[in-house]
Amino acid sequence: MAPYDDWNRIDEDDEDELQDISWLEGKRDVILFCIDCSESMLELRNDSIYEDTKTCHLYSALEAAMQIQKRKVLVGPNDSVGILLFNTSRRNESTSQGSEIKRNNFVYQPIEQISAPKVLELMQLLDAARDDPEFLRTEFPPLSGNKRVPMGDVFTSCNWVLRDGAPKTATKRVFLITDEDDPHPGAGGQRLITSSQTTLLDLTQAGVTVEPFFISTEEKPFDTSKFYSSILLPTNLEDTDASLLPESIFITRIEDLIAQMRIYEVPKRSIFNVPFQLADGFVIGVKGYGLVTEQKKGSYKYFVDLGDKMGVAGSKTIYADIDDDAIVEVPKDEILYGMTLGATTEHYEKGGRVVPVGSRVFYTAEEVKSFRSMGLEPGIKLLGFKDRTELRFEDNVKHSTFIYPDEMTYSGSKRTFGALLRSMLAKAKIGLALALTRRNAPPVFCALLPQEEKPDETGWLEPSGFHLVPLPYADDIRAAPIDEGSRASGEIVEAARAWVLKLAVKNGAYPPDAYPNSCMKMEPGD
Repeated sequence: MAPYDDWNRIDEDDEDELQDISWLEGKRDVILFCIDCSESMLELRNDSIYEDTKTCHLYSALEAAMQIQKRKVLVGPNDSVGILLFNTSRRNESTSQGSEIKRNNFVYQPIEQISAPKVLELMQLLDAARDDPEFLRTEFPPLSGNKRVPMGDVFTSCNWVLRDGAPKTATKRVFLITDEDDPHPGAGGQRLITSSQTTLLDLTQAGVTVEPFFISTEEKPFDTSKFYSSILLPTNLEDTDASLLPESIFITRIEDLIAQMRIYEVPKRSIFNVPFQLADGFVIGVKGYGLVTEQKKGSYKYFVDLGDKMGVAGSKTIYADIDDDAIVEVPKDEILYGMTLGATTEHYEKGGRVVPVGSRVFYTAEEVKSFRSMGLEPGIKLLGFKDRTELRFEDNVKHSTFIYPDEMTYSGSKRTFGALLRSMLAKAKIGLALALTRRNAPPVFCALLPQEEKPDETGWLEPSGFHLVPLPYADDIRAAPIDEGSRASGEIVEAARAWVLKLAVKNGAYPPDAYPNSCMKMEPGD
């Protein structure tokens, strides 16, 4: 018979997350740098750091890729990075992967886990390019006659590189770096645009996110309306907004490329993906993102000596039935959960589910889960509206979740979500909702706090959306049971003064080196 604590263990045994797309759950991050290698990217310019040195946009893009790899050695050693160059006449080596790469697309570094030799190879390339400004042009010659690779072929090559090298459960992203705003001018451009839209959709459906970094200078400003606004999926909620690509980054100073990439270095992973019911038969899709998370100490691991190496010892918990010195594992679906009611029941015969009334109650794991969720399906249901002033500061007792529309689940979710958001902001209202974000979690009443978009010259400071604020129970906001404070009498204060004065440091100075901190001895030095 399972004790009360085992009822909560159901969540740990078979927790059913609501993230249906497995690539969003991956802990590993995969970044493919897709860098333009055209004539304009190889044009020499004065370097902003080194005097009397000329570099190009391609050099800066490769340096940004190198800096990201160096940072991931510490923050994400299990992540993978690759580099793909397009609009170059250099051919790929004869490998199994190279046969699928389109022409004039060169894989400089395939998708592989971060390693020191891989970073060193890129550093040596950059050192050679700094000594010889024409080195990159010789190493990666651009196409002659201002010819350009169809962007559809570029996206197809990215798909093949990621498919062959990236883990299936990883978060896959493509950092597109280019300074050409119209890669397909002239006749036949519309056909190439359609092809680019199709291949980019295939890339997106494979779980890959394309994050563009457009290089815009005074001599050559970048205009997204010529090509990229028609192929990249818009992420804004306003249909009438002229900024069709709010997630794109316009680099006016190429030295800012590394700083901008650090913002996008960590992938955005949604913690749930559920339907948002506005009324009966009126449903849209939303995703939830955690804005604050608790940094916990890593768990201990046990290792076993395998002779030539040390391996991690895994642990497994099983439930077994011991009978006649034989241990037989019991399947999880046959385990019952219950508690003892009333007096002890040791005198009852073991093994039977039928017991006297009022003695024991047994439930299956599915029944316990139904008690938690009250038979509700995962989702967020809008119940009504209240004035903004009704939401008090003390109501926020838990971390809120930021929800954003998911167009891939229900078509038209962004437009409907945006209309609701604008209406609530104009009327200064908040929403009341019943939220069940995990299948085996209890439903919670929440407040929908609208947040208006706050734009910046270079992007968004805060995106538009709703904060899903869990409302507290009555016990969560009860007053502290303190009737009267305790104050020391004058005699006690005088008695304590004698030994408090003896705690004073001699000469009125405190040399920290004379009092080493024992807890810091095991910490690594900077």
